[in-house]
This record gives sequence, structure tokens and C-alpha cells, in this order.
Amino acid sequence: MAITKAKKQEVIEKIADSVKDAASVVFVHFKGLSVGDTSAMRKSLREGGVGYYVAKKTLIRKALSDKGYQGEIPELPGEVAIAWSSEDATQAARDIFEHGKKHKGALSILGGIFDGKFTDAAGMNAIATIPPVPVLRGMFVNVINSPIQGLVIALDKIAEKKAA
Repeated sequence: MAITKAKKQEVIEKIADSVKDAASVVFVHFKGLSVGDTSAMRKSLREGGVGYYVAKKTLIRKALSDKGYQGEIPELPGEVAIAWSSEDATQAARDIFEHGKKHKGALSILGGIFDGKFTDAAGMNAIATIPPVPVLRGMFVNVINSPIQGLVIALDKIAEKKAA
């Protein structure tokens, strides 16, 4: 089924508008997902602040070609969608990665755009495993707190010895 030139232009504009303010974009390969699974995934992504849009590869390439991203767009075999997040740069990749684990073989990351550069599947999968910002902050606080806590325990032991 062919789509009209006006419809193609509309799709290109929608993609370009969607990724304009995106912190990152993920190219998603999907195949064999049921309508129910797709609907549940879209709802979950939307709730997490992640956009998701299915489009023809040629239209995706055309929409991204003049955006000034560095490098080459990765290979996009099969059916492709894009997922993007405007706030947390790792959110879209992390959410797609999690849904990919849930729907083995039906959903995978093909690559994406991160930090103004096209990134391959391995790079985007690595980004997907970065914990969310609040978790990273908690880890940082623990790293800072650990030596202080050790010092307090040591001083407490010294005080106990002097008191005894």
C-alpha cells in the first residue's frame, strides 16, 4: 500500500519534530509483537516519558539526514520504530531494553542517537544498562559517605578505648 507524498511529508515532519528536543533516540526493531503487547508497551513508555513511533525506514532516514548528527546512521533491517526521551538521555534505551527482555526476539535495539552522534546497537545497549539519575545520585552519596562512616566508627572505637 503506497502512501501519498503529502502523507510522507507529514510523517517526516512528525519524526523531525519528535527528535528535535530529544535527549536521545533509539532505533527499535520489532517483529511478531501482538497488538495487546504493543499497546501495553506504548502505554508503559508514555508513562515513563518516552515517545514511540513506527515509520518507514526511508522516511526515518530522510527526517534525520539534515539534523547534523555525526557519523553514519546504523543498519536498520526489518520493521523499525523510533523511541525518544526529552529529559533523561538513557530513559528511552533503558525502557526499550527492558521491554526487549520481556519479549525475547520480538523487540531489540538497532542503534540510536546519543550526544549528537549516531550510535550502533552495542553502544545503545550499553547506554541502556546505565542506572537512572536518582540511582546514580544514591550511589554517589554512598561513595562519599563510606569513608566518613569509616572515620566515625574508628573515632568511636578510640573513644571507647580511652573511656575503658
